[in-house]
Amino acid sequence: MSKAVPPACVLITGATGGIGGALAMVYAEPGRTLILHGRNAVRLREVAALCAARGARVLTQVLDVRDTAALRAWLATLCAQESLDLVIVNAGVNTNIGPQGAGERWQDVQALFEVNLLAALATVDAVLPAMRARGSGQIALLSSLAAYHGLPVTPSYCASKAALKAYGEAIRGWLAAQGVRVSVVMPGYVESRMCREMPGPKPFLWSAEHAARHIRRGLHDDRARISFPFPLNLGTWLLAVLPAAVSQRILRWLKYGG
Repeated sequence: MSKAVPPACVLITGATGGIGGALAMVYAEPGRTLILHGRNAVRLREVAALCAARGARVLTQVLDVRDTAALRAWLATLCAQESLDLVIVNAGVNTNIGPQGAGERWQDVQALFEVNLLAALATVDAVLPAMRARGSGQIALLSSLAAYHGLPVTPSYCASKAALKAYGEAIRGWLAAQGVRVSVVMPGYVESRMCREMPGPKPFLWSAEHAARHIRRGLHDDRARISFPFPLNLGTWLLAVLPAAVSQRILRWLKYGG
């Protein structure tokens, strides 16, 4: 499928979140099938109704992605029934060290990695065989600018997004010759409940709608890395290339803890 051809069938995991819901809306239009996943059944019905009102054919699935066996079974059935042109792997959660710096709870850390990383890889692994067989398709992995350099206030979240970034970059190179395109999406601060719950300053905050439109353009252009907003993406990239001691002093000065 040429990058200039809009996807006819789009799957979005985590469609009940801020970015996920906004992505569902920007892709909702007549002639397109949207497959929307989420854990919040009420919110999922609301998003689905809004997308259907825009003319899209909408299918929904309520599922906890931590149950990777159920996730993979659903995706296998889905791939047998639908031709997935674009899969946006967006489901994600966050945790932090707490207002007093007490540290993350282990059960929260384990759940975070199950959602942000293991479920994301399970999703890719489940949809890839059909894409490779037909020699077309696109996968978008929602990482974060926090993947560039770990923030002391959200260590596990940063680690999960750094792993997802590396994975996406690696499989892009592997799958390019097979007609499957992969993009890593690296947002900064985007208005959502998860963003509001994150500690620390939130410079250059974007609305979810603005972020969704930017992501859609980047995917249409088959960009390997879709990072935003500028100049926050430049600043976080610099944190990765500066000496670690300098980066850590900068983060303390910016009141990100540590």
